[in-house]
Amino acid sequence: MNRYQQCFQQLAEKQEQAFIPFVVLGDPTFEDSLAIIDQLVASGADALELSIPFSDPLADGPEIQTAVLRAMDNGMSVARSFELLKIIRERHPHIPIGLLMYANLINAKGLSAFYQACKEAGVDSVLVADVPLREAKPFVTEARKYNIAPIFICPPDATEETIEGIAAQGEGYTYLVSRAGVTGVDQTLLSDATDNIARLKKAGAPPIIQGFGIATKAQAEHYLALGIEGVISGSAIVKLIRTHYQEGAHCSDLATLLPALAEFVTSLKSATKPA
Repeated sequence: MNRYQQCFQQLAEKQEQAFIPFVVLGDPTFEDSLAIIDQLVASGADALELSIPFSDPLADGPEIQTAVLRAMDNGMSVARSFELLKIIRERHPHIPIGLLMYANLINAKGLSAFYQACKEAGVDSVLVADVPLREAKPFVTEARKYNIAPIFICPPDATEETIEGIAAQGEGYTYLVSRAGVTGVDQTLLSDATDNIARLKKAGAPPIIQGFGIATKAQAEHYLALGIEGVISGSAIVKLIRTHYQEGAHCSDLATLLPALAEFVTSLKSATKPA
């Protein structure tokens, strides 16, 4: 079994669902990013979703866009991101690691070279946010060549063709978005994902993980109650990082940021456990 299969099997045995935090690699600095990711794992993250800083992150809202700029301003690059990924994998050999990417960044390196670098760094999956399913074949082909799971987004208005394509081509997990638009902290709870969840399960899609706008335990509980396998939270975590960051330096108060991250992850992870 791969790491995602092992993760979801172990969670099922405990009657738990997954909590997956998202952060930008190198935010705010290389060293602090490593400390932050170590804390996320230590606090109960079941898997990681990470992003290599890119100058035009179309699917991301203002909070994550600011995180990308912080990382890039502090010298983070594609090469440095892969250096950091290798360290993360060495420290956490069993946790699934996924990348959220944009096509231009992958194409700049070359598809084969990019996915080979992912394999060498211990990456388990890649989601290419700006490549629709109908154009994904070259990415899927290269991903599978290097045993990297191709992840797909299921939008709120998914057609039957999209649902069937995700089931046929997706691996690892399915990223179900709770609303249209970009990432961000959203206090509105939406329940209209029920139909897509049912259709994805009927089609045999990979485990369903809900993202976009999940920032509280109550929001996580709301979506988990719909029968999915887990939730992703990103903007709320990135916001915590920003509030502890002083421009041009390391996190101004890493000693208080890490406990705050631990409290946040512990709270959302508790939503995934049986009552």
